Amino acid sequence: MGQFTISPADSVILVVDPQPTFMPGGELPVPEGDEIVEPGRQFLNRFRDVQAIVTQDWHPPGHVSFASSHPGRKPFETIELYGHPQTLWPDHAVQGSATAQVHPGLPLDRFVLIVRKGFHRDRDSYSAFRENYGPDGRRIPTGLAGFLREKGVKRLVVWGLAYDYCVGWTALDGREAGFEVAIVTDLTRAVEPERFEEYSSRYREAGIHLVRSEEVVLDESG
Repeated sequence: MGQFTISPADSVILVVDPQPTFMPGGELPVPEGDEIVEPGRQFLNRFRDVQAIVTQDWHPPGHVSFASSHPGRKPFETIELYGHPQTLWPDHAVQGSATAQVHPGLPLDRFVLIVRKGFHRDRDSYSAFRENYGPDGRRIPTGLAGFLREKGVKRLVVWGLAYDYCVGWTALDGREAGFEVAIVTDLTRAVEPERFEEYSSRYREAGIHLVRSEEVVLDESG
């Protein structure tokens, strides 16, 4: 780990799926997922001059990723979907439900953009940049990369839920799109915490910085 410098001119804080559906008491709880809320709020307030974006998982009823949409299947089983592995999940982040909202403990007024993903019934979506493979064999861009480029963004600070799924996919796609990317490791939690180091190695190999919140510093001259 090491210092990661950001500035209001060329950086964005990207918060991934900080929704009660992914926290204890929700439909698809990530272990200790609720523990990122208060330190996350402090982090956002610490960098008030740096623009922030938030993503929301936003599934219609009967979404293809729900185990309930596949008779005889159970949550957390893996099937082949459009030629790629698909984990089946409990029904979660259903559009309009209370648990699909951004957690009220985070300052909603800090976010200049809300990116909703997974709203197409026939394809899942982990990354903020591209949806998962669909029946057309493609990963459809969300438009986020273009939005960031038009704003002159070069650096992304990513955190949220979950480290081994939506945070990781977002960071990897962001790196592939040409951005310098850091994941704030103390502001995320994993679905499979026992594999945290395995995923960390994968992210480092892709050129992603892994930092703690105190290692993110502001370049006020930028």
